[in-house]
Amino acid sequence: MAALVWFTTGVALWHFTVLLPDRFWGGIVGALLGAATGAMATGALAQIALGQGIGETGIETVLFAVPGTALGLALIYMIGVRSETAELADA
Repeated sequence: MAALVWFTTGVALWHFTVLLPDRFWGGIVGALLGAATGAMATGALAQIALGQGIGETGIETVLFAVPGTALGLALIYMIGVRSETAELADA
């Protein structure tokens, strides 16, 4: 159940990317994958570090996914900006 919470938290925060310039690597789908992957990674790491099972949920389960979502989105955005800059330099 915790994995579902992490994933939906990532997707919920991903919706706010429409307010940013579309410079994500892979566009909006790349942003979705970055948000979901980051949320799942930090959520799982925190859950394992606390020794909780995958079925145990609480308000902290949601909070575990927020930093990962931000990191995942930031990483995909940075890759997109770099690739866009490289394309402009080659032209």
